[in-house]
Amino acid sequence: MTPEEYHQLKAFARQDGALLSLWWIGSFFCYILGISNPLLGMLALLLIVVSPLFAANRLRHFRDGAREGVISFGRGYAYTALVFFYAAVLLAAAIYIYFAFIDNGYLLSTVNQFLSTKEGKQLLELYGLADQMQENLKALAEMRPIDYAVNMLSVNITIGLILGFPIAAVYKRATP
Repeated sequence: MTPEEYHQLKAFARQDGALLSLWWIGSFFCYILGISNPLLGMLALLLIVVSPLFAANRLRHFRDGAREGVISFGRGYAYTALVFFYAAVLLAAAIYIYFAFIDNGYLLSTVNQFLSTKEGKQLLELYGLADQMQENLKALAEMRPIDYAVNMLSVNITIGLILGFPIAAVYKRATP
């Protein structure tokens, strides 16, 4: 790969990573609002599950548009991994901003409200999770905004490194 091709790959990956991050940020806010609205919670789940298909589609556009229909497995993997990396960095920044300046305890109070209801208590008793849930909520309350952000950053980068293999394998093409 020449230096120009490498710069091209990074430039397209940054653009598509920004698009994927908008997808993920939308999903994150649907998740937050979905705690009290099940329809938005389902939308958040759907957006997350479909996001690898979005990344694969962007790889196809890169291959067909910028690479004239030809891309090796290695280049496809590097592109996909970089897209997930850039998206993860932007999502982590959004999560940090949300928990540092916007949330003000909304997430934990909403979960506590649900667990205080009759249905929430029955659910915890049914699965025997009452004590464990209290410990988990205490741990979440002690987390700093940067902890949430770094956790999501590492998870999403890891997911990108893993999903890069099948995505690059499906979209590699030696001849146009």
